[in-house]
Amino acid sequence: MKNYLSRRELEKQLADAESYAEWYEIADTLDEPSKAKAWRQKEESRFYDYRSIRRRLERLRRLRKKKDNRGLLFALNEGIHGNMGGIGRPALYMRAYTGTKILITDYVEEVSDALVHLANVNDTDISFSDKLDFFRRASHCFGRSALMLSGGATLATFHVGVLKVLLEHNLIPAVISGSSAGALVAAVAGTHSDQELAELFQSSELIVQASREANLLERLLMQPQSKISTADLKKNIARLVPDLTFQQAFELTGRKINISVAPADVHQTSRLLNAVASPNVCIRSAVMASTAIPGVFPSVALRAKDEDGRTKPYLSNRRWVDGSMSDDLPAKRLSRMYGVNHFIVSMVNPLALPFAKREKDEEKNLLTLAGQIGHYAVKESLHAYRGFSRRYIPNWKRTNLGLNTLHSLIDQKYLGDINIVLDLWHVQPLKFLSELSQDEANTLVLAGERATWPKIPMIENCTRISGVLDDILEDYDAREHTLLAGKH
Repeated sequence: MKNYLSRRELEKQLADAESYAEWYEIADTLDEPSKAKAWRQKEESRFYDYRSIRRRLERLRRLRKKKDNRGLLFALNEGIHGNMGGIGRPALYMRAYTGTKILITDYVEEVSDALVHLANVNDTDISFSDKLDFFRRASHCFGRSALMLSGGATLATFHVGVLKVLLEHNLIPAVISGSSAGALVAAVAGTHSDQELAELFQSSELIVQASREANLLERLLMQPQSKISTADLKKNIARLVPDLTFQQAFELTGRKINISVAPADVHQTSRLLNAVASPNVCIRSAVMASTAIPGVFPSVALRAKDEDGRTKPYLSNRRWVDGSMSDDLPAKRLSRMYGVNHFIVSMVNPLALPFAKREKDEEKNLLTLAGQIGHYAVKESLHAYRGFSRRYIPNWKRTNLGLNTLHSLIDQKYLGDINIVLDLWHVQPLKFLSELSQDEANTLVLAGERATWPKIPMIENCTRISGVLDDILEDYDAREHTLLAGKH
């Protein structure tokens, strides 16, 4: 009984930790009596092909030690995949607080070191063109990760805590998406350098302004008579987001930010705004559109800059509203545009949380199955009624738009591979339906940090190789450009 109480007290301390260092120390203590440390040392598990991973690890170590660079290149060519042998399965990260199997961590480390080693091999041993071809193919096969920030009004302040932890561990993916209030946080991440973001976090300015932005949206939602002008929203967004286009932001930070917007017209489709599809669109106008809650805030026309830097209307005959209504987490579009095959989700959307399935809910029970059946029935009913209304009552634009919105909310997939989910039971979000005080905003940020700390080992293992490949290719692409320029 004493040991049980002691563990319970430690778990309470873990939940109340104020920093990652404090959290990790307590987590390490908790892993000792539960035999989780011994589990990490033991290679065997039914959740991954540990024999294959052990063989590959030993082979890569042997080839690198012998400096058999061509053999190493051949070995790496055999298997640069994101979930090699099942090493990315969530079940492998649930047994211990402090990480997964040591074998998996060692393997990821060795592949990363081997890639860096090959990148530095003299061109007389392996030609620059052969290495460049390999790294491009490896990057394409391995894929990359994206961070997706959901909508959620004031609750989106939680994203600030998530972003803060990822920044501290150098784990912010190059591809980031945001919708509704999450669009503001994504825009901030994509228009500031790491140093500038660290300074924003240090000064609490990002927390204050993000909360102020969300508060304006909540006042509109809870007090329709409130006289909040478009100028108020513009002013708050301008405090955090520089006047940049998507292309300018990418050139400044190297981050590929994406903002979801939904159409105000029932006949249009949603869009994902970014440097690929809409490079000249002004990010501020995209954030304005993505946060325009239908029915309580007017739809927004996008703005873009021409070749002379002058701001002009973009698709002037179309207007846009809250992106979370149609594409809160645009996984398919990110996959097509950037080769993303691994998704880190920060989820706070209160409309989506009932449909959110967390990793710990892997085993289905009767309640889970009943919920899934109910969700499917509602979705199919809405689909059928939407088709009926479009055909027989096409002039009921408001009704059809509402049905489209509701169907889109129900039809979306709300989680990814690694899910950082707001715990509604602990945070009690109802008290945040009014304006957030500084203390309440800080509470949400800390909740985001605490929810991210347990995910750090999984994020590190699942993103390290793709990050190494991206860094190598950035250097190699620059070298290729220099070589081509020299020939001309």
